[in-house]
Amino acid sequence: MPWTLEMTLTLLLFTLGLWTCEAQGCGQPPLNNRIVGGQNAPEGAWPWNVDIQQQGVGHVCGGSLIDNSWVLSAAHCFPSSVDSSIYILYLGRYQLNGINSNEVSRRVQQVVVYPGYMEPQQGSDVALVQLDSPVEYTDFILPVCLPDPSVLFSDTMDCYVTGWGQTTQGGSLANIIQEVQLPIISLSTCQQMYQTPVAGYDTMSILSDMICAGFQDGGKDACQGDSGGPLVCSMVNNTWVQAGVVSFGEGCAIANRPGVYARVTSFSSWVQSYLTDITLVGRAAPTAFAQPAIVILAHGLASALIATLLR
Repeated sequence: MPWTLEMTLTLLLFTLGLWTCEAQGCGQPPLNNRIVGGQNAPEGAWPWNVDIQQQGVGHVCGGSLIDNSWVLSAAHCFPSSVDSSIYILYLGRYQLNGINSNEVSRRVQQVVVYPGYMEPQQGSDVALVQLDSPVEYTDFILPVCLPDPSVLFSDTMDCYVTGWGQTTQGGSLANIIQEVQLPIISLSTCQQMYQTPVAGYDTMSILSDMICAGFQDGGKDACQGDSGGPLVCSMVNNTWVQAGVVSFGEGCAIANRPGVYARVTSFSSWVQSYLTDITLVGRAAPTAFAQPAIVILAHGLASALIATLLR
């Protein structure tokens, strides 16, 4: 059978589809249009968020997909006394109760807690969770980018914390995933806030492997149930990069007690030691996430062929 123009077009479109899929990088949710004091997030806006549940308990923590087989979360979400086989992770989930047509679930193959972790207030509050089988990426299930250790996050960046945690202190979990925009607080300023006496709460030290986000007057914050979830910031090319892992706070949205997160840049190299193929993102998105030239060429050839067929 002779090779036809239609066959050439079909092959080019198929190749274009494959390359476009491969070019889809981390931290670029295709459905993103654009907690306490937050609002319902649009479905698919944060496709790396993971709902971590325990059998018989329900939602206990959040996490973020960083690879098709790995989730980043907080160490305190996985106490050594708890058998990891009782955890169920839901990806692509939008609401805790109701139909989630875009979700998949996975069991845990292993949990790797950062060496030396004792309790959140002493730092090192991160854990890697390996899924029992890889997930396929969709518009609703995509990884977030992780930062290079040299990246600095400032209060001028567009940052959000997302999760299903309590919407008021001591209240109920959110049914629909929440999002709230928070500014980064410098380490020195956060230290000053946590040294300021607040009735009913202790003072404490903020360590170098922590990062704070919130407002001095309170009002907006992560809360119980958000632990392990991501604090993400938008960098160049609208790429979302994870700055922190929800770790601890005193109360929720209280003045002079902003949320404290594990600083991801302090643990990027450790993560990379387990995920050797992962690419860490600097201030500018790496070229690995840009569309390769062949995609542009394929677009041009496909357009030309389509124009020929339509003549």
